[in-house]
Amino acid sequence: MAILQLTHASILNSNAQLLVLPVNNAGVVLDPILTRAKTLFPDNYSRYHRACRDGSLNVGSCLINKRTREQVGLGISSNGNQPNYIANLVISNHPYHLARTPWLTAALIDLQQQIMPLIRYQGIRRVALLARPLISGKPRDIVSNESNTADNLPLDWHADTLPLLTEYLQDLPKLRIDIHLPKSVEL
Repeated sequence: MAILQLTHASILNSNAQLLVLPVNNAGVVLDPILTRAKTLFPDNYSRYHRACRDGSLNVGSCLINKRTREQVGLGISSNGNQPNYIANLVISNHPYHLARTPWLTAALIDLQQQIMPLIRYQGIRRVALLARPLISGKPRDIVSNESNTADNLPLDWHADTLPLLTEYLQDLPKLRIDIHLPKSVEL
């Protein structure tokens, strides 16, 4: 059974073996942390961007990339807190569109299926998940469109996102999952 822990620490300084980054399938990153991850892990971004351009990355899917290590030059990775794998969790179809319940659910199921062999055969025990793209800046009270169904409303952190993360990630064996939240969200 996985241990989920909420934290305000920087995800880019975590010692996780697998980094989970919520992204869109347009190949555009606007979040400052995702932009920084783009420069820190260029091999992951180029594979993600190519999959978006080819149209092979659908909303509700997950693209896991094994990082390549540079052996020479200034980019050599001698830092022990670099992740071995990066999972691109596709939660929306455009950088300005917020995650929706069906998209997040499908992406978490795909992540769960792809992470099991990594746990079993690669010894993955520590995971870090960036939660900022999963948190809507608009509370549900402000969204007042009568035609919206529950599946089309922005996700609320405490009512929707955290229960979904718990439901789909809790059953993963022998895993510690740090969920990195912005400081504006209470732990």
